[in-house]
Amino acid sequence: MRAQPAETGQQIDVRKAEATRRRILDAAARVFMHKGYVATRLTDIAEEAEMRAGSLYYHFDSKEQIFEEVLQIGIALVFDAVREAVEALGPDASHRQRVGAMIEAHLTMLLQHGDYTSANFRNFGQIQDALQLRHLPLRQAYGDYLRDLLEAAQAAGEMRADADLSLVRMLLLGALNWSIEWYDPEKRPLSEIAGELERMLFDGVAPQG
Repeated sequence: MRAQPAETGQQIDVRKAEATRRRILDAAARVFMHKGYVATRLTDIAEEAEMRAGSLYYHFDSKEQIFEEVLQIGIALVFDAVREAVEALGPDASHRQRVGAMIEAHLTMLLQHGDYTSANFRNFGQIQDALQLRHLPLRQAYGDYLRDLLEAAQAAGEMRADADLSLVRMLLLGALNWSIEWYDPEKRPLSEIAGELERMLFDGVAPQG
C-alpha cells in the first residue's frame, strides 16, 4: 500500500481556518436564534464561540457578513432536506405524499436541527433591505419548488382546481415557520403535527361527507 502524502503546513492551516470559521458560524446561529440580529453584538458571538472578539475579524468583516452566511446555510439546509425527502418517495408517489414529505422535512429541519434554520426564519424581517435582497434568490427558489409541488397536485386533481395556490403557499410556509414559537416536543410528536397539517391542507377541517 502506498503511503499517503503528509499534509503540508498550508493545508493544515486551511483546515484549521475552515474549522474555526464553522465554529464561529455555529455560535452565531445560536446567538442570533436566542437574542435576535439587532440585539446581538460581535462580543456575544465571540463569547459563545469561546474566542476573543478581535479574532472574529480574521474570518469575517462584520456581524452582517456572519449573519448573511447563517441565513444562507439555514435556508439551504431546509431546501436540501425537503428535496431529499420528496425524491426519496420515488416516481410512483402521489402528489399529496410529496407535499406531506415536504411538510415533515421542513418541520424536522426547523425544529430538530434548528439553530441555523430558526435564526433564519426568526430574523429575516429584522435585517436591512439590501441584505434581504441578496438573500432572496435562494428563498425564492425554495418558494418556487413548493409552488411546483402544489401546482402538480392541483393539475392531478388532488387539490381544488379553483384554489389560489399563491395564497396556499404563503399560508403553508407561514404556518410551518411559526411553529418555532409554539412547538413543544413533550406534547406531541413532530410527525403527528406534520400529518395533521397535511390533512388540513388537503381535506380541510369541515366534517367529511
